[in-house]
Amino acid sequence: MLGYVSAAGQGEADELIRAVATRLRGQGLRLAGAVQVNLETDPAHKCRMDLHILSGTEVVRISQDLGTLAQGCRLDPEGLERAVGLVQAALAEGADLVIVNKYGKQEIGGRGFRPVINEALGAGVPVLTAVNPDNIAAFEAYAEGMGEALPPEEDAVLDWVARVRA
Repeated sequence: MLGYVSAAGQGEADELIRAVATRLRGQGLRLAGAVQVNLETDPAHKCRMDLHILSGTEVVRISQDLGTLAQGCRLDPEGLERAVGLVQAALAEGADLVIVNKYGKQEIGGRGFRPVINEALGAGVPVLTAVNPDNIAAFEAYAEGMGEALPPEEDAVLDWVARVRA
């Protein structure tokens, strides 16, 4: 009920999760969750990170501009929590699948989308996410054997969704 993909290239997992979500929406599945879209800007600034909420048309910016020399985390926690709230509301209305753009540092710390993942799994709703290779050990510790590594291939992920929904 908890599938994850991991891809080495920057942005590859985001693109895969988006493509899967698009195909599943086309099949009529009720999705709760968010997919990430990175908007490239000029070379002096890092990209902007947006979450597209799958249950509607809302887009939530989850990055903040800290300036050209900034080295710290650019995540905007308020933006992330807003997105989490929208996804929780969609889950409460009913969903066939929850898609979480990433199980990252916030989730490792028990924040971000982790409560949504817990809620979905507790309700028997499958969850699909992406995990950075550096975070797999922390994810597996959280999942306690429930996480299933999926090949980073669209058809393989779609097959997993069909299997867990059957």
